[in-house]
Amino acid sequence: MTIHEALLEAQTALAKWAEANEAKLEAQLLMQYVLNVNRAWLIAHANDALPPDAHAGFESLLNRRLLGEPIAYILGYREFYGLNLKTTSDTLIPRPDTETLVEAVLAKTLPSQTGKILDLGTGTGAVALAIASNRIKAQVTAVDASQAALNVAVENAKNLNISNIHFMLSDWFVALENHEKFDVIVSNPPYIEQSDAHLTQGDLRFEPMSALASGEDGLDDIRKIIEDCLVYLKPQGWLMLEHGYNQAEQVADLMAQIGLTYIETIKDLGGNHRVTMGKNPLMVNTHWD
Repeated sequence: MTIHEALLEAQTALAKWAEANEAKLEAQLLMQYVLNVNRAWLIAHANDALPPDAHAGFESLLNRRLLGEPIAYILGYREFYGLNLKTTSDTLIPRPDTETLVEAVLAKTLPSQTGKILDLGTGTGAVALAIASNRIKAQVTAVDASQAALNVAVENAKNLNISNIHFMLSDWFVALENHEKFDVIVSNPPYIEQSDAHLTQGDLRFEPMSALASGEDGLDDIRKIIEDCLVYLKPQGWLMLEHGYNQAEQVADLMAQIGLTYIETIKDLGGNHRVTMGKNPLMVNTHWD
């Protein structure tokens, strides 16, 4: 069997529950992993015979995917904002929608500026590392309540040679000193309703529940972050939160209740309300806009 023939068989199997383009991409990613090659090599050698051991390895990975295991966990990595990140079952899988959160931070800061940024619930480190790699003069602190997840984030920072970042084991703000203040606090917290049927479907079945669900309305963790943020947010500093497509109004109301101003919501590439931000109005800060 040639590489091309094996890919076609895999695409047909995957297309039973995935869109055609996604099935093709996933089949190629699995084959690239087995052969340890890039996409250009795969295309150029499509008519090469697939060695029996490689075919067996490919079929094994394909079967895992067909059983629903996320491809990010099968391959052990996920690309996010141009960064190749190690991903394990201890971490939430970084998603393109979350790049909206990174863009929001970069839009409110400048590459030449210094400042302190806090990422709450960092997981793989995706958001924190994307920010740190684009704001190299800033100091980023990334916290997570899971030591296993934090270990993955630390490894990702080392692999990417990103040094302007500090990792800390903490349940949201708990381990931080009360006097420590940040110019930007950012988070992609759990925000799915605990009874949401999607938690038992697709990739979500394999991801850590603690990183997905947050109370009956999905807002328990968001409420806590908003309630406590002013202790750690500098005057004129920004709080930026990712949330569900239907939670923007509630999140904006919660921010307004504690006195944040200039509240706005940003849509993701799919046109869904995805990130809401608010500004601490007290005094003037010379570091950030």
